[in-house]
Amino acid sequence: MSYQVIRTESAPTPVGPYNQAIAVPATSKLIFLAGQVAIDPATSKVIEGDVAAQTERVLQNVRAVLHAAGADFTNVVKTTVFLANMADFPAMNAVYAKYFLDPAPARSTVQVARLPLDVLVEIECIAAIG
Repeated sequence: MSYQVIRTESAPTPVGPYNQAIAVPATSKLIFLAGQVAIDPATSKVIEGDVAAQTERVLQNVRAVLHAAGADFTNVVKTTVFLANMADFPAMNAVYAKYFLDPAPARSTVQVARLPLDVLVEIECIAAIG
């Protein structure tokens, strides 16, 4: 998929595996993934473990949905990460960096009061094909 990374020195440099913005050609098909949490599809239960383990499961779930849509991580242009505790950012970010290689998508990360099923992390994304 061909898209353009937007970078400017007039805005803060990204502090992780993401870009300031991504431009997608108008001819692309956009895929909006619902937020994924750390549910094991084999058991339909939240996995045990810390935020790193949960992030790993979340991104495996994201990969499965992307694959079903005919896409992969290279097609992702925007992610939103929801954390129950911003102190978990470094651990989440380390796992995230294994899945989103350069050029990484644009990203927002926010701390929320509570997530479904009391998970530690939820990730949603937008992908573009074509």
